[in-house]
Amino acid sequence: MARTRVRTASLVALSAALALVAGCGNSTDPEPADAAPARAGSPAAAKGRPVVVVTTTWEGAFAKAAGAEDVKVIVPQSVHHAPDYDPKPSDLAAVAKADFVLYAPFEPYAAKIKEAAGSKAKLVEVNLDNDPDKVRAEVEKLGALFGTKDAAAQWKSGFDTEYAKLNKEVQAAWPGGKSPSAVTQVFTAWAGKLAGTTTVGSYGPEAVTPAQLAELSAKKPALVLDNAHMSTGTVLPDSGARQIKIVNYPGEDLDLLPVYRNAAAELKKAMGAS
Repeated sequence: MARTRVRTASLVALSAALALVAGCGNSTDPEPADAAPARAGSPAAAKGRPVVVVTTTWEGAFAKAAGAEDVKVIVPQSVHHAPDYDPKPSDLAAVAKADFVLYAPFEPYAAKIKEAAGSKAKLVEVNLDNDPDKVRAEVEKLGALFGTKDAAAQWKSGFDTEYAKLNKEVQAAWPGGKSPSAVTQVFTAWAGKLAGTTTVGSYGPEAVTPAQLAELSAKKPALVLDNAHMSTGTVLPDSGARQIKIVNYPGEDLDLLPVYRNAAAELKKAMGAS
């Protein structure tokens, strides 16, 4: 989730590939994201479901939760730091054939993905955040776009049940029955919310500066919720805080719920040891 830059040479090559794949000579503005799902005459329209291409498994999990069945992920789940990935020509070909393309604005290749979509795919900017309120809003939005509102509503109902269960389980593990204090990375605040921690500070996405180190350590947090995808090592050394790596990206099954289950398990483990 870092805002790192892609190599200039890679972007130049990527632009050339995009022009070939998407036929960008007729450059037109993309259709609005709220257009009707599934292009007329497309395989998706014939089968009654949209073809969705997503940049990472995170967008893919949102799409699946919203009811999409035909989802193509560009960045392999094995790539730990997704922004470093260089899309292949086959990835771009998939983009050109999609009904919907889901991307996040912080991804350095987002502009090129949008260019590859041309005027065919409907571009959807996704707010990638595992905060439960934001997840529900995104899934509802995508369900409306895909024409799968019922599936999205059903998923949200199951999500609410699972989230409430995990929330109770983690809070039951509070040391001494009291909410532990925590410092979170900017993209792990959702895990603190899941655990009901008392957030006393945050950092990132850049490494902690000496001034931040002094300020955050002085607050004596019990936990540090680090981002597994852009860790800068031990955040508050010698502070006594127990550091937990929080994973944001779902696996290849595009199931978002295990992300919450895994975070809850790590949090309970840390609280038990504190």
